[in-house]
Amino acid sequence: MIYIYNDYGGTHTTSLAAAYHLKNLPQSERKLTTEEILNAKYFNKLTKADFGKLIFHGIDEDGNSVYTIGRKRNKYVVPALKEMSLLLQEKFKFDEKIIFSNTSPTVPFAMSMGGFFSRGLKIDFIGVPLLVAGAKQCCDKVYRLVENTKDIGRTTYKENIIVLENEMFK
Repeated sequence: MIYIYNDYGGTHTTSLAAAYHLKNLPQSERKLTTEEILNAKYFNKLTKADFGKLIFHGIDEDGNSVYTIGRKRNKYVVPALKEMSLLLQEKFKFDEKIIFSNTSPTVPFAMSMGGFFSRGLKIDFIGVPLLVAGAKQCCDKVYRLVENTKDIGRTTYKENIIVLENEMFK
């Protein structure tokens, strides 16, 4: 199975989601520390050049690959990836389940502003504290989103490509 966490930038909530998924962060809904947040792989480290790239984070305890992608405002990225996956599955006769899980509903305003200042304007002394505050605000939602994504991955669905919008985590 392949898990792909996606959102606007692909470097904040997606990085936290991948870290939770891979058990690189505490497996609970408790507030993360500043150090835990800033040490999450790729957290606030990707650039504009990384948009649209699948970033590999690791293999989970069940042998599943975990990726993230930043899709900007383009609402067609995930549907295009879904269609490409279906085409490849049919052409090459493989039935790997792929789950696209949108982390955008978990993003608080502080994190959006922090990302804008830090990644967009390169003003880290304003952006990073906002990102950390935002991450502390939403980490419980991100944790629950990951647990829900993994639960859905473990269930048997007829379709091999599953897109989770995760609106219930707003």
